[in-house]
Amino acid sequence: MALINVQDLTFYYEGSDDLIFDRVSFQIDTDWKLGFIGRNGRGKTTFLKLLLGKYEYRGTISSGEVFDYFPYPVNDKTRNTIDIIEDTDPMYELWKICRELNLLEVDPDILYRPFDTLSNGEQTKTLLAVLFARQNHFLLIDEPTNHLDMESRVKLMEYLNQKKGFILVSHDRAFLDGCIDHVLSINKNNITVTKGNFTTWWEDKERSDRFELEQNERLKKDIRKLEKGSRTAGEWAGKVEKSKRGAADKGYVGHKAAKMMKRSKILEHRADQALEEKSSLLKNVETVDDLKLCPLKLHKDILIRMEDIQIFSDNSKPVLDNFHMEVKNGERVALQGRNGCGKSSILKMIMGMNTDFQGQMELASGIIISYVPQDTSGISGTLHEFSESNGLDETIFLTVLRKLGFERTQFEKQIGDFSEGQKKKVLIAKSLSQQAHLYIWDEPLNYIDVFSRMQIEQLILEFVPTMLIVEHDSRFIEHVATKVIRL
Repeated sequence: MALINVQDLTFYYEGSDDLIFDRVSFQIDTDWKLGFIGRNGRGKTTFLKLLLGKYEYRGTISSGEVFDYFPYPVNDKTRNTIDIIEDTDPMYELWKICRELNLLEVDPDILYRPFDTLSNGEQTKTLLAVLFARQNHFLLIDEPTNHLDMESRVKLMEYLNQKKGFILVSHDRAFLDGCIDHVLSINKNNITVTKGNFTTWWEDKERSDRFELEQNERLKKDIRKLEKGSRTAGEWAGKVEKSKRGAADKGYVGHKAAKMMKRSKILEHRADQALEEKSSLLKNVETVDDLKLCPLKLHKDILIRMEDIQIFSDNSKPVLDNFHMEVKNGERVALQGRNGCGKSSILKMIMGMNTDFQGQMELASGIIISYVPQDTSGISGTLHEFSESNGLDETIFLTVLRKLGFERTQFEKQIGDFSEGQKKKVLIAKSLSQQAHLYIWDEPLNYIDVFSRMQIEQLILEFVPTMLIVEHDSRFIEHVATKVIRL
């Protein structure tokens, strides 16, 4: 067992006035399987890079550990996987790599295939296998589930559950529950470390938030009563003082006025104490505002019909064969299946993107579709420019982003400087700002924080839009989908 000690850590990016960390202190045991949670833009990836020594900071981070970071860059993906491994770790031992791949249920034969021919799941598992094959290294694992199908997530979860000594950034609730034993949480005003999995941490947080909210309401009522009592006592003291004129016993009246004034001061002091007590509350309560959506209703019952669909890859091999699907008004259809089985290709085909297919596809006439793609690389400029180029009502668009956790300071920044989670929120906010008959979302939750996932779930359940979704967050699909189609 060893410890990572963080003391008075302060950090901000050069040229920015935004403090990412302000004199935070905590301690981590390196035997822990630590889940790292926080809203997008709070500094999770930044902290991992601070551990790696990538940035200068104030305060101290002390540890005797050697850190490894996932994902690490692969510059030439056309090379054989074994050559990429050798570049990453020239001292690797093949038997150890094969051992880790077997634990991940990956055929070691992939080592002799070009890296870019591996599925997303195989690539992720291979890179993690290399890191876990090393001895005496502490792993910093940054969102490994992005782009992984549900089956691959389960395998990776089971694998990590057998390990110890890592920090894992993830927003997948079921995944976290299955492989961590502590939670490191970046809150609004501090960083906390708690024992347990995600569900344990969330239940504790809900209890704490409820207590603080109830305490806050009680103190607000007390303050109002005390302030009213103080004013009333002060007014009565003034009236009594005035009544001294003409009174037979001025000493008695004066004494009574003084008592009333003293009572006023006591009540005022108690109100000040209650205000001070109230000011210590709600600092870490995550206020998540309700989102709104205005879906359109089409006169037709069936919005999409597909029959005998074949989709072909670039080398003319069938990716999907004999596929049938109907999407009806009011349905929320989830497409599930392994990476590479054609889910995203179906969505692209509906959107009229370059897709080689055969078979019959019918879209309801006059249908308006709002689309969230997987890829965020195509967005750039400022939020104002993005809003303008996409024909959005900027006020609505920015309001949605604020409700998704954006600070106003982000509004003037370049989208290219946003975190991946913030970029994804830009695409989701765009979709939520549009009125449509059908919302097509392709892995919308990649990089999206837990709070926003729950927020989006609530939105969908409240406004019941017609949707076609590809998403691998099992808990999200369990909550929102009315129909699941497995490819």
